Amino acid sequence: MPTPQTAPRPQPPSLGVVIVNYRTYDLTMQCVASLLAHAIAAAGDIVVVDNDSPDGSGERLRRDLPVGVVAVLSRCNGGFGAGVNIGVAALRTDLVLVLNPDTYFRRNQVEAVQGLFARHERLGVAGLKLINPDGSLQYSARRFYSLPDILARRTALGRVAPLRRLVNSHLLKRNWREGPFEADWVMGTGFVVRRTAFEDVGRMDEGYFLYFEEVDLCARMWVKGWRVMALPEVELVHEHQRHSAAGIWSNSGQTHLRSMVRFFHKFGVPWLWRPRREQMQRAYLRWRRQFDEVHRAHRDAAT
Repeated sequence: MPTPQTAPRPQPPSLGVVIVNYRTYDLTMQCVASLLAHAIAAAGDIVVVDNDSPDGSGERLRRDLPVGVVAVLSRCNGGFGAGVNIGVAALRTDLVLVLNPDTYFRRNQVEAVQGLFARHERLGVAGLKLINPDGSLQYSARRFYSLPDILARRTALGRVAPLRRLVNSHLLKRNWREGPFEADWVMGTGFVVRRTAFEDVGRMDEGYFLYFEEVDLCARMWVKGWRVMALPEVELVHEHQRHSAAGIWSNSGQTHLRSMVRFFHKFGVPWLWRPRREQMQRAYLRWRRQFDEVHRAHRDAAT
């Protein structure tokens, strides 16, 4: 009697990595070393994009990166989103792990990432659990902004008890005690994106030079019917080279403000309450129609 054949187990989705470097040679080398030491990805599936660093770190990386790791030197600095788009285009994997250079892994938990995407076919983006070197949590999954959220996070009002609770809700602090959970958006410091979803929503918006690119990407995921989740069991150490807190009048503060204005122009100004995804979708579709009309007019004028 013939033995019934068992169906072959499906292959887990393949994973590649993109790191955008800008004057962060030492951190980028450390990040790549941790990827290889813990077998997060094969060398040939790791792409480092240098955004035209003026300190020559791009050339140094191309010379010094481990054999097989791909170094792409951009001729101009188009911002973080542009760098990510260049890196993703250089890969052929099903999933892409996007990392800041100031991150590293302490162990391999790739199977948990692959399993989450295999179980959820409409999962577009998954954020990792960002921790400080001492193990404390950075709360890297958020809800979309309301005006009270911004006031509570950026002013002393956040120390008042009612607004402190609002901050905790915005940061989804309670959710990190559980398993994978839905979030409106996750921080771009360390996230995994499904390639088909990334292409479906139009990749990263290069109209942002820095900040809010990940908020925009996640918002477009929801608009197009993809899901965004956070994965608490997969830890990524983030050394937190933060510049956006330098003050509104600093260069980074001004860049942050311009990015915020662009986001709210696309998805609607912040309400007194957190917007529903349907509201953001309607606002985005209006913006998209205006965007297409302007580009059509410019194209017609050029011909």
